[in-house]
Amino acid sequence: MSAEVVAGAGRKWRKPPFIRNPVLRYGLLLAAAVYIYWVMTTLPFDWERIQEGLPRAARIFNGAFPPSFERSGLLIEGFVESLQIAILATIFGLLLSIPLAIMAARNLAPKPIYLLGRAIIIVARSFHPVIVAILFVKAVGFGPLAGILTLIVYSIGFVAKLLAERLEEIDWGQVEAVRATGAGYFKTLLYAVFPQVMPRQIGLSIYQLDSNLRASAVVGIVGAGGIGSTLMNAFGRYDYDFALAITMVIIAVILVSEAISGRIRKRIW
Repeated sequence: MSAEVVAGAGRKWRKPPFIRNPVLRYGLLLAAAVYIYWVMTTLPFDWERIQEGLPRAARIFNGAFPPSFERSGLLIEGFVESLQIAILATIFGLLLSIPLAIMAARNLAPKPIYLLGRAIIIVARSFHPVIVAILFVKAVGFGPLAGILTLIVYSIGFVAKLLAERLEEIDWGQVEAVRATGAGYFKTLLYAVFPQVMPRQIGLSIYQLDSNLRASAVVGIVGAGGIGSTLMNAFGRYDYDFALAITMVIIAVILVSEAISGRIRKRIW
């Protein structure tokens, strides 16, 4: 046995650091510490108000237990409205996302169309759904229509982007084979492009429905309908026990939805 092997056997392997340069590594840690100190000393934290808020939070939690399901009819009505908003928004969002994804795929669209498609997707992804919901509430009023329009924009921003990226990764040999038969642009999309991305599209559709169901509860807080509006009204009336019941139902529905969508996606992929 050579001396190198004996020497190597006595060493203990250590995982190499993420940043090998020690100057850069410790410099980044120092910069992070300085940034945290700067933020904590410059942001206007009202520590007295925070201290006063702790007993208030305790009163809210004490008032929330046990949860009250006495007004189950109102709870079910709000949940059904959220489900309707999520399903309609997903359907219309997907219908708009497919042509936008084709427009935003570099290998399927001319450059001006590609830039337009990417611009629309970027705009749809630029704003949080709550901000979009506030704009639509101001435009069309309180209610489920504002929620549907909000989640359509939200769906476009997510589905169109990921679908466009998948379209850019397709096997171009299948496209050329279909074109060699004399097929036009739309027949090429139908027989050579869509079959390659269909499993991904189905998975994205299921995930977006699940995501819209969660988001419908959030946008409802600003008046865009659904169970979020019911929750906000409960807080406004200081019905913390009913608010806790609504929150528990939202969590339960999302858990069930996540389990179902996860199983379906696993079967598809």
